[in-house]
Amino acid sequence: MTHALNIVWNPSEGIDLGFFMIRYYSLMFVIAFGLGWFLMKKIFERENESIDKLDSLFVWTVLATLIGARLGHVLFYDWEYFRNHLLEIFLPFRFEPKFEFTGFQGLASHGAAIAIIVAMYYYSKMILKRPLLWILDRVVIPVASGAIFVRIGNFMNSEIIGNETTSAFGIRFLHDQFSKNEAVNATQIANPADAYTAIATDPKFADLLAQVPAKHPTQLYEAFCYIFVFAILFFLYWKTNARLKSGYLFGLFLVLLFVVRFIVEFVKESQGGFENALGYFSTGQWLSIPFIIIGLFFIIRAQRNPLAES
Repeated sequence: MTHALNIVWNPSEGIDLGFFMIRYYSLMFVIAFGLGWFLMKKIFERENESIDKLDSLFVWTVLATLIGARLGHVLFYDWEYFRNHLLEIFLPFRFEPKFEFTGFQGLASHGAAIAIIVAMYYYSKMILKRPLLWILDRVVIPVASGAIFVRIGNFMNSEIIGNETTSAFGIRFLHDQFSKNEAVNATQIANPADAYTAIATDPKFADLLAQVPAKHPTQLYEAFCYIFVFAILFFLYWKTNARLKSGYLFGLFLVLLFVVRFIVEFVKESQGGFENALGYFSTGQWLSIPFIIIGLFFIIRAQRNPLAES
């Protein structure tokens, strides 16, 4: 039997500048959007499209990603809670059982995908003055690259992890097993970061460390696969005539990205949602199926009618 590597994942919250903490998750989003802007700039230059329109595209995409991802989580995964706490949907606070700052816990990629498509529709009509599929075929390239960094951010946050495993890929997510309060209470060390470090390294707390199971780092599985999704789209756009087949790259993006998501879900911990009502698959898998079908439709459509416009 293969045994998991004895890797205990105990990351810091971010880069401490003394006067400000740059959290890794936020940093990954900044990198994702920054790289996305750079890639679209190169694409606009190649297509002789005005760079002046790029700033609007950036704003629309950022807002669509964040708002769509948030609403996706609320509606698809945790509506039973948020239906009774509507203010918490867009406020980074919890009001019950006590008032506390929580940040925005919960973003869903399916919601982001829907919102980006909607935003690109209005952007294409109001600003770009080109067919919808023209911008969708191109924006999926930076979106695919961004997905890599978002999943790395999830890994840094010890969230969206997998099931327990004895495979060589298993990682022991310390922060998933113990909340900050639990780590402090168990070790009697006031500083959460020091408490986590003590559990990870001090033999005195070996019994606590033994409670941390190895689990699949599903965030890294997805990030690794998304590298190939991005590479394929990037190559096809720059080195072939695929960009002339209206809807082809967009369809291929949907199929590749959500097939990866569908497969990785088999070893991912339940994120909640409506999976218990439907059975067979997880919520993430059920949500991925329509995107895969839509993607196949656009691939077939593009092959039959390469110059079709939207």
